[in-house]
Amino acid sequence: MAITDSDISDALHVYLERYPDEAEQLSEPLRLLAQGRGFASRRSFPMHVTVGALLVRDDAEILLIDHLAYGITLQPGGHLEPTDTTLVEAAVRELTEETGIDSRYVSVVSATPVYVEYGRVPARPQKDEPEHYHLDIGYAFTTARGEVGRIQESEVTGAGWYPLDLAERLVGHRIKRAITTPA
Repeated sequence: MAITDSDISDALHVYLERYPDEAEQLSEPLRLLAQGRGFASRRSFPMHVTVGALLVRDDAEILLIDHLAYGITLQPGGHLEPTDTTLVEAAVRELTEETGIDSRYVSVVSATPVYVEYGRVPARPQKDEPEHYHLDIGYAFTTARGEVGRIQESEVTGAGWYPLDLAERLVGHRIKRAITTPA
């Protein structure tokens, strides 16, 4: 069964139980979710949901990608697909699609998101997308044997392992949560 607005709202509420200080900055997406407009669809405007994956290897490195469209380094992730049944599974799908990591070597750290970010996305006329917002829901994963494989060249220009301190400078505070989040 596809991901519903109720599933998304539930994930946000569980997240806010763990990080209540972020309630104000997530008030608008919660308000929109209460309207129930099918926010799992990338054709939902003014907002839709994306997922992210913070994959840590040996508690010392994190996997990041060079995003083609945005021209920046960040965690793997992307839009939900109609075949996705959970947000965590969608994050694993995006991780493996973009980096070629073998999902058999990926373990979920916590079923609770480790970060949720609500941010504006500029209009992309070539994709018939007006300016809109992404509600990005991220999960932490770990691996001991994961290696970058064939990258998804239509979306990323590279993928690699970064020391945690450098990754935090590049991507932000969410990196720290990848290694400090309780199960």
